[in-house]
Amino acid sequence: MAADPVEDFANQLSERYRLHFDAALDRTRIGLDESRLRRVWETSFLSSHDFADEVAAYAKLPRAGYAELKQASPLVARFSRRFLRQTFAFPYAGPDGTARLAVADPWDQATCRAAELALDEPVALYVAAYDDIALILRETLDDEAQEQAEVIASSRPDDVENLRDLASGAPVVRAVNDLIEKAIDMRASDIHVEPFRNGLVVRMRIDGMLRVVPAPTLIVPEAIISRIKIMASLDIAERRLPQDGAARVRIGASDIDMRVATMPRQHGESAVIRLLPRDRGLLDIKKLGLFPADEAKLTRILELPHGLVAVTGPTGSGKTTSLATMLSILNDPSRKILTIEDPVEYEIEFVNQSQVKPSIGLTFAAAMRAFVRQDPDVIMVGEVRDRETADISIHAALTGHLVLTTLHTETASAAVPRLIDLGVEPFLLRSTLRAVIAQRLVRMLCERCKKPEILDADTCARDRRYGALGLKVGDRIWRPTGCERCNGAGYRGRTGIFEILEMNDEVHQLIGERADASAIDRAARAAGMTTMIEDAVAKCLAGATSPAEALRVTTVR
Repeated sequence: MAADPVEDFANQLSERYRLHFDAALDRTRIGLDESRLRRVWETSFLSSHDFADEVAAYAKLPRAGYAELKQASPLVARFSRRFLRQTFAFPYAGPDGTARLAVADPWDQATCRAAELALDEPVALYVAAYDDIALILRETLDDEAQEQAEVIASSRPDDVENLRDLASGAPVVRAVNDLIEKAIDMRASDIHVEPFRNGLVVRMRIDGMLRVVPAPTLIVPEAIISRIKIMASLDIAERRLPQDGAARVRIGASDIDMRVATMPRQHGESAVIRLLPRDRGLLDIKKLGLFPADEAKLTRILELPHGLVAVTGPTGSGKTTSLATMLSILNDPSRKILTIEDPVEYEIEFVNQSQVKPSIGLTFAAAMRAFVRQDPDVIMVGEVRDRETADISIHAALTGHLVLTTLHTETASAAVPRLIDLGVEPFLLRSTLRAVIAQRLVRMLCERCKKPEILDADTCARDRRYGALGLKVGDRIWRPTGCERCNGAGYRGRTGIFEILEMNDEVHQLIGERADASAIDRAARAAGMTTMIEDAVAKCLAGATSPAEALRVTTVR
């Protein structure tokens, strides 16, 4: 075996799939306790199961699937939960009673030695997928946690000191930490903790959809909410007003930034936790979901020396990710890049990022006024939401800066009348606006369980939505099914659908005439713009998503 098996394996993988792993293998860019093999997987385009197949074949070790791990007898009693989750290792007994260790990284010799010491016997190594190990650990360790829960809920705490003591107790701390760990394992973006008349309800937003998960048992809701408030440095005595806070926690080998918002309700305070992993991976234009034609458009737009580029869509449509990817493309030592965001979700090296703080007067407009005196080349303003910010952004684009921003509009063409409504003069808009990118996020079908279907005449006649989408008899689409990998949802992960409105002479003329969004939309489509619904249909035919998902996030026009 090579002196560095991870690097040798990555080189072999890069030759086969034409991938590039230099950044993933750079020891200076990852934590001391972070697996380099995991970084290779995260920067590849392989699913966790395909990646595990490649690892097992290269390491010449047997492969363990989720079904085998589920049926086996776990041997986790002698291990700390943090160790197992951090190392992605699952010890279990084989059919013959011998000890086995399912690992995602078979070259992590320290984990193998630690397992043998803990079990006091040799272990047989098996390779399993990262997702399968995370899922089986969550199920196994949650069962044990429920057996160990010891909190007496006979008296509801009303005084602050009693509540603080209860919230700082080991069972409550463990319960909240387990919720956060479970959310990370399930790839959730938000945790909603909501007390109702019949008890506490916990929901997690996974791939844009809320899903109910088991709530901590035998713990009063006030203690859970108070623990969350303590973590976010909020006032646990204030229960009448909403509060916002932030915290940073370490889960396994990852640092997680949390944004916490509480809200008083009829049956007690609720809390929403937004999870923002600090290491969000490499921002790659290939991962946005753009088709080659739109990718070429975006690359051409970002080569412009100055002007305004707006990304539009509702909250949660991936605008921040798209902007961060654009910044990573523009990020170069020869350029000075300044951003003002609310909040800073992606930390990008060499980019000067600031966060708005309205309480002290640091608003988008105030930051923009300061930015133009900092000699920047590129400015990113998180959102144009008022006339003052719009005016400063337009003038910054006029004076030789490339300005990136977001708007809340339904389509790309609707951004033009929206900016005019905010007080931007049409003649200034004609001179500065270079492009508008509208987008939504659709859930991707699970690669393991999706099923193909050929549309026939009866199906198209029974469901007229296919005709509205432009699908016809004989087209092959794919449907969600559900398996253990996607937790029965049929979908796993999300991708973007886009429409990119580039300015041309006809659109410039319509802007000067203060034309409405529909006229601009017709002109853009005549010039070759692909609409979001057309982009979504193309992804349906390619097997990336389903027609129902396409219609969930956008409309036919």
